[in-house]
Amino acid sequence: MHITQSLGIILTSFGLNALLTPSLQAATLVLYDQDFENPVGFVNDGGDVNINRRVNTLYGDQPPGFTFAQRNTVETLLITGNRAFGTGYSDPSGKGGNYALGMLASINDDLLGLSFNVGSNQFLNVRLDISSIDLSVFSGPFVPPGAIPTFEFTLYDNPSGATGLGSGTILDVLQASGTASPRTVFDWTEVLLPLDASGSTNGNVTLRIDLLSGGYAALDNIRIAASNTSGDVGDTSAAVPEPATMLGIALAGGGLACLKRRRSA
Repeated sequence: MHITQSLGIILTSFGLNALLTPSLQAATLVLYDQDFENPVGFVNDGGDVNINRRVNTLYGDQPPGFTFAQRNTVETLLITGNRAFGTGYSDPSGKGGNYALGMLASINDDLLGLSFNVGSNQFLNVRLDISSIDLSVFSGPFVPPGAIPTFEFTLYDNPSGATGLGSGTILDVLQASGTASPRTVFDWTEVLLPLDASGSTNGNVTLRIDLLSGGYAALDNIRIAASNTSGDVGDTSAAVPEPATMLGIALAGGGLACLKRRRSA
């Protein structure tokens, strides 16, 4: 069993393991691709933060049938607003676009969960951007000067396929760290996480995302794929199939952050 220390997210399992043909299982399958640019009903609750609507309210059913699990708030941040700290945020690289998700490491520990089915593939490969950032409202700021954000990504076996934050057998854990930045500035670090899913019972897994340290931080541009190749997230130009489409197919036939993994028996 592979175990590593540091945070979580979870995606919905579509229960396709028994339906996928061997040729489909051998290919890299993109399960999720989200840049958070199309929230449904975003409201600026103050300080360029939407805190009163859950992630599923804003981003559920993207694609149709997909749901998140979360603990505590997990905010949606308006990167291009003008109210945070009285001036708005800055994103020199432009990688964040208009929106990103924000998570708190302490006081109320935010968790995000996504559940998937990887079929017979060995890896759940996760690529995303992370950045330190802070809030000027809702009891913020939270980020100590010079703090570096560290996220933990824990992959759980999920035989039932239910949506959740993950529990029971841990298949793999990886940590990824970003850089220190001013409270209002997004300094994105791209991370690539090859999580070993080979020990899953039936292909159903849950990914938990947790911010371990750094006070507060953001994540954006998540792409998740099932593959037998470590780190392969598939063709970035290809559209992600909706659950119903995937079922029909089955029936018819920047720099990279340092990752940490701890192994234990």
